[in-house]
Amino acid sequence: MNGMEWMGKWMVFLGLALAAIGGLIWLMGRFSGMGDFPGTLRIERPGFTCVVPILGSIILSLLLTVILNIIVRLLK
Repeated sequence: MNGMEWMGKWMVFLGLALAAIGGLIWLMGRFSGMGDFPGTLRIERPGFTCVVPILGSIILSLLLTVILNIIVRLLK
């Protein structure tokens, strides 16, 4: 297979996977209490709200790391 063909297919696959993961994260944020974890920074001013879910980000990072490691090991 041509090098550019291979790279193009992988870029499409990774883009679709990234869009699917982004959609799942978006849905999780709407329906679950991601902002209710301890360690969530919430800055509220008139007309401005900033929420930084530190613990939620760490949990999500660990979960995605485990999932991606399993996928990579299955593909090898």
